[in-house]
Amino acid sequence: MISLGCAKNLVDAELMLGSAKAEGFEITNNPAEADILVVNTCGFIDTAKQESIDAILEANRQRDELRPDARIVVSGCLSQRYSGDLVNELPEVDAFIGLDQVAEAGRIFRKVLEEKSPGVMNLVTPKSRYIPDFSTPRFRLTPAHSAYVKIAEGCNHPCSFCVIPQMRGRHRSRAIDSVVREIRSLVAEGVKEINLISQDTTYYGMDLWSEKAGPRQPVDSGRGTSLVHLLDEIADIGGDFWVRLLYTHPAHWSDELIAAIARNPHVAKYVDMPLQHIHGEMLQLMRRETSREHIENLIHRIRAGIPGIGLRTTFIVGFPGETEEHFESLLEFIETTRFERLGVFNYSQEEGSRAAKMENQVPTRVKNRRHRQAMALQQKIAREMAESQTGRTLRVLVETPNAARTEHDAPEVDCRVILTHPAEPGTFVDVKVLGAQTYDLVAEPVSA
Repeated sequence: MISLGCAKNLVDAELMLGSAKAEGFEITNNPAEADILVVNTCGFIDTAKQESIDAILEANRQRDELRPDARIVVSGCLSQRYSGDLVNELPEVDAFIGLDQVAEAGRIFRKVLEEKSPGVMNLVTPKSRYIPDFSTPRFRLTPAHSAYVKIAEGCNHPCSFCVIPQMRGRHRSRAIDSVVREIRSLVAEGVKEINLISQDTTYYGMDLWSEKAGPRQPVDSGRGTSLVHLLDEIADIGGDFWVRLLYTHPAHWSDELIAAIARNPHVAKYVDMPLQHIHGEMLQLMRRETSREHIENLIHRIRAGIPGIGLRTTFIVGFPGETEEHFESLLEFIETTRFERLGVFNYSQEEGSRAAKMENQVPTRVKNRRHRQAMALQQKIAREMAESQTGRTLRVLVETPNAARTEHDAPEVDCRVILTHPAEPGTFVDVKVLGAQTYDLVAEPVSA
């Protein structure tokens, strides 16, 4: 299995491998041993698409060299979005499967192996509706101490730069009991970090409320199933573990949610909230459903209501129509808000999105310059923030004997704590910060 893209795609890969094991397959990381080579693709932006195509061609090269009778199956967002075109363009592939087939992948793999007639099998269904459950078999690909839990699938937001709703369908939430049972099981296995993911975790449960409950607003858990209710249920699970909220949307936060995070000892004081831009005209063109005033007020409420919170966000530069004035407004916002973690992406002109048809597309060289400027500014802020931690004692989750993460650091995307002395992976330890290396901290474990 070669899995590309985001954590949500990684969970899909784990479900496919779980289905394969249930069907009697063995999992191997050696292509020379594999009857089936699966490329789980990403189709979000142009660079991701190209990476996916390259991975498919590389899988074919490995097959030719190592095991010519093996079969190649392509899954994931690129397959869901473009399978009709790819069938003709990639005859090397034996089968394309979509997002609705992840839980039945094992049966499909068996069918692919038994297929005798030549030609590519296109098994992708046109609209994605599937969502996993607690009982869905899963073969985890993350370290033993960390796991992703998908609490919902799909998205209802109309962002003009994005085509995810076209690929993954409308938002649909898992039942609270299903999510809680999965978390209990993972904690019982020794998992120390649960990362809650979906396209918009703050929309969780809103689609499950009865229409009789009134307008679907993000209010307290007494109104029905919600993220607040889920976090309160997680608070009752015993054990020593973190729960991390990823992919929240600024439109669906509430004071009740802020309070739920603050009072729950299991929830990491970390918020991932992609904002994409701050200038009002850009937010309108992006169809982000929020204003600058709303965002600034929300950040103030989050920081006031959750002591010690670390805010992570991402921005897009070079969106169609972005002027120097718009970009300078973004830089000023980054400078004054001082996010603990921040990423910047160049706008990608996605086929099928509203923004792709907009006038005033920004030249690549301008996008690249703005990206460099924004990241240089954030690097300065990050260095200052890291250096300010010197002398503090922090609780960290050990990743490898010589590296760990604080509660402000999500796996794969954020900073590390470099340990001067080795510690046991998968454990929480206290460390004293000795200094910083731009983004990363350097610390020594504190003896108990």
